[in-house]
Amino acid sequence: MHVAPAIETRDLCKRFGDVKANDNVSLVVDQGSVHGIVGENGAGKSTLLKMLFGFYQPNSGDLIVNGEHISLGSPAEAMAAGIAMVHQHFMLVEPFTVLENIVLGAEGQGLLKQAEIDAKAKLKGLEQQFGFDLPFDQPVSQLSVGERQRVEILKALFRGADTLILDEPTAVLTPQECDQLFELIKLLKSRGKTILFVTHKLHEIMAVTDSVTVIRAGRVIVRTDTASTSPEALAEAMVGSKISRSVTRADTDHGIPRLSVQNVSALSDHSHRALQNISFDLFDGEVLGVAGVAGNGQTELLEVLTGLRRVSDGFVSLSGEATNSKDVFTDPISLRRAGVGHVAEDRLKSGVVASMSARENAILGYHREADFCRGGLMRLSAIDQAANDYFENQDVRPRNPDLPVASFSGGNQQKLVIAREIARDPQTLIVGQPTRGVDIGAVTKIHDQITALRNAGKALLVVSADLDELMAISDRIAVLCDGKLVGIVPISEADERTIGLMMAGSAASSLVGSATEGQDQ
Repeated sequence: MHVAPAIETRDLCKRFGDVKANDNVSLVVDQGSVHGIVGENGAGKSTLLKMLFGFYQPNSGDLIVNGEHISLGSPAEAMAAGIAMVHQHFMLVEPFTVLENIVLGAEGQGLLKQAEIDAKAKLKGLEQQFGFDLPFDQPVSQLSVGERQRVEILKALFRGADTLILDEPTAVLTPQECDQLFELIKLLKSRGKTILFVTHKLHEIMAVTDSVTVIRAGRVIVRTDTASTSPEALAEAMVGSKISRSVTRADTDHGIPRLSVQNVSALSDHSHRALQNISFDLFDGEVLGVAGVAGNGQTELLEVLTGLRRVSDGFVSLSGEATNSKDVFTDPISLRRAGVGHVAEDRLKSGVVASMSARENAILGYHREADFCRGGLMRLSAIDQAANDYFENQDVRPRNPDLPVASFSGGNQQKLVIAREIARDPQTLIVGQPTRGVDIGAVTKIHDQITALRNAGKALLVVSADLDELMAISDRIAVLCDGKLVGIVPISEADERTIGLMMAGSAASSLVGSATEGQDQ
């Protein structure tokens, strides 16, 4: 008996003005399968997903769900058709409890108390079927990132979803949380659910999907069974050519620390101690990676180093001069002028202004400098030239700096931020999540740029949730847990198991040596 695909598109097209984001996209996703979708930033993945979830309507082509031609005018209509989407940035109300988030908008017409009783009964059944174990009466703000993602998935199942679109689901997860997600995906599949798995990480495609579609420049390039392909073949199909690192790591000599952090403690926004007695040195000609489960002090560390948060104890010094202590506080503008670049870990919160044009964002943070502003007047030709150079050098797409930066995919926003900060030739570069949401071709280029800066004698501190990334670019890896520095591991002694155990709180001395090993290299 023939079973109709869970989702099928035939010659789906979507235009935005003169830009054809999707060009005759034909996609087949089998019932009860895990289907991967990969492509470069700007390839058209996000546009396709938004049409499948009713955010956008196609200009032409057909959408077929479970064998029936349908038209989706809104996400509500997609949900009614059994399609749900778990976004990379979770759509949860943090002060609300898990239960309140799950039933929000689906309370029904009766009394709220009865709706709560009915919801709990239904959720108990879903928990037993899919192995969820969530604290329903706890505010979402108190959950880990992995738990919040499971709330989103359970919310979709509660609303009757048969097909789940997971958009970059591992971008903010630890390795352990990724493993838990993959187990959940396998369980969902075994219960007959269909998964669309969208990621830039090709090893995840190989690990969890049954089939995969590659999109390039708005067109389907390849659709294949996962078992019949390889990461190398997928990468080549994504970018149209072979990918290789073009910059190798040169030997560098460490002298006087460029940046020194001594006995630093700092409070969070909620007045909790986010950093506790942190000490380390960052030298010219090295990349110091920082690993840790999200929420263990990485954000506060980045803010302390870039003049966005005051320390409560200890001090930070740059080239021997204090920049942040109880008595001294250097603001971000002054730090930039002192040669400290900053790639914010949350680009939408601290890296760009979404409503402003990409051209304006290209000089954000440097707009007061003489090359862009003189006598209170903006130098428009210089700004245009800088924006065009950044778009060209970093391959930002679409090539239209006049568009609001919110119109660009997250990966292209990130490429613009990276280009802006590197262009200033900083002596010290503080980077948060350098390649989050960025495609494999751009990841390689960003890693090469970081390595080139290191080889040129610059000092770089990189916070990343991707251990593979830290292993690829770091000279040493510092690990934070519960706001404390568990240890610093030379890259020659680092492996995923060791770093993972340290992220869980195991002391470095019991694994690879003392917490400060490698600082005097």
